Amino acid sequence: MGYENADKDGQKHPGCGNIVTFAQFLFIAVEGFLFEADLGRKRPAIPIRYYAVMVTMFFTVSVVNNYALNLNIAMPLHMIFRSGSLIANMILGIIILKKRYSIFKYTSIALVSVGIFVCTFMSAKQVTSQSSSTENDGFQAFAWWLLGIGALTFALLMSARMGIFQETLYKQFGKHSKEALFYNHALPLPGFIFLASDIYDHAVLFNNSELYQVPVVGVTVPIMWFYLLMNVITQYVCIRGVFILTTECASLTVTLVVTLRKFVSLIFSILYFQNPFTLWHWLGTLFVFIGTLMYTEVWNNLGATKGQPQKEEKKN
Repeated sequence: MGYENADKDGQKHPGCGNIVTFAQFLFIAVEGFLFEADLGRKRPAIPIRYYAVMVTMFFTVSVVNNYALNLNIAMPLHMIFRSGSLIANMILGIIILKKRYSIFKYTSIALVSVGIFVCTFMSAKQVTSQSSSTENDGFQAFAWWLLGIGALTFALLMSARMGIFQETLYKQFGKHSKEALFYNHALPLPGFIFLASDIYDHAVLFNNSELYQVPVVGVTVPIMWFYLLMNVITQYVCIRGVFILTTECASLTVTLVVTLRKFVSLIFSILYFQNPFTLWHWLGTLFVFIGTLMYTEVWNNLGATKGQPQKEEKKN
């Protein structure tokens, strides 16, 4: 649900991605410092130098993904594009870890790739058709959109590389999800110094936004700060849930839950914010969704689960 609040922030104040990212990182870092790091007294199980590499990737991915929204990238396209993270991870796994997969999984790569291409192509047509009167304006909007696609591609590959790095790290030192969550958000905080002026400018804009009375509490605050608070809370719940799932459930379950969350968020974003979404977009989304499910081999596992009770009945 963090995406919906981010879209709401972005529609009222385009370019507010940096202050949103900073607020998310600060909240999770403070929470982790108090409850995971025990006010700095607890030594990390994984050496800090490895976290430094991980957070450099993590920080870069977060900032680039948010900045892409300033480059004529609509939130639905943003979400669809990022849903290809499984495929990017597979490709880098083949290249870096020399992994091999079944034809069933390679087919899922094709489906997701086609789905992303369809949505990207149709959004490109919308960008040029929605641009203002002159041909130069249309070309300039399209050029910014291409930069946005490039930024999303870079972030997608960097995120996949980070996933492979985490996988090798956890194999070596064991899984420490809460610790990783804390350091992934605490160590990048000094990097926001370079974005301080932009964060400050948007904080001023947020202060000047219309007043809003918070239900139940009755407190009146600028509405953009309320949206930001909702975004931070929902994002924290979401990412904390994902980190818990990685330790409590099988990777198949985690992947399926995250994929379904993205799909539900996409539908909610389109319906609530009335983003332009054609039949081609729906077709592309369907390809991405089916391809991701094929990658996780959901149908095979469901079939195996149904077959087990029957075998047990025969034995009895």
